[in-house]
Amino acid sequence: MSAANLRARVRAEMTEEIKTVARRHLATDGANLSLRAVARDLAMASSAVYRYFASRDELLTALIIDAYDAVGERAEQAAGRGATPLAKWLAAGHAVRDWALEHPHEWALIYGSPVPGYQAPQNTVVPATRVLLLLGATLAEAYHAGQLTEPATTTTGGYADELTELAATYYPGLPGWVVGATISGFFHLCGAISSELFGQLNHSVDGDRRGFFEFQMRGAGRLAGLVG
Repeated sequence: MSAANLRARVRAEMTEEIKTVARRHLATDGANLSLRAVARDLAMASSAVYRYFASRDELLTALIIDAYDAVGERAEQAAGRGATPLAKWLAAGHAVRDWALEHPHEWALIYGSPVPGYQAPQNTVVPATRVLLLLGATLAEAYHAGQLTEPATTTTGGYADELTELAATYYPGLPGWVVGATISGFFHLCGAISSELFGQLNHSVDGDRRGFFEFQMRGAGRLAGLVG
């Protein structure tokens, strides 16, 4: 192995180690990360950590991208095993929920309250849209297969025009209401999971929460126009 390759490997390993320690801090400190605290846990000088991440925000960005990619990949793999659009819709939803329950602090980082003073850079956009685009692709598949019916309540006015424009730009051949159903389904999914993680179901749904989530995702599917 050349010296350059060895340095690259060592740098990659140290970068991952820093992120691993930072994720542990998410559990205790939330998004209030301190590079000095991370360095202390690694028995490193803080100046050494700054050679890998120039600022707290740069480290946060790396954690955010990793989280979006991880939950997106989990959802895509699950949906890929579905035989029908409805099965893919439900599988993707359960996969996102399962990931969130396994990584609650990372879920809070990407779908919880905004981090004070942090402005997400452009390179977080593509990872952040993986689940949304997966839901959109699922509804598009259903539409073309004749398994998606237009909801009785349709969008009118300015928002309808906005959806039509979005569909023409990103989903040629799809009506605007399918885009609206995608966005609605995505926020229904996020809201259902966050309600569970952040304690909103306590003393109301304390038994079969997976079953309750299935009920919600099927309801979101019906709202979107999915038929079994």
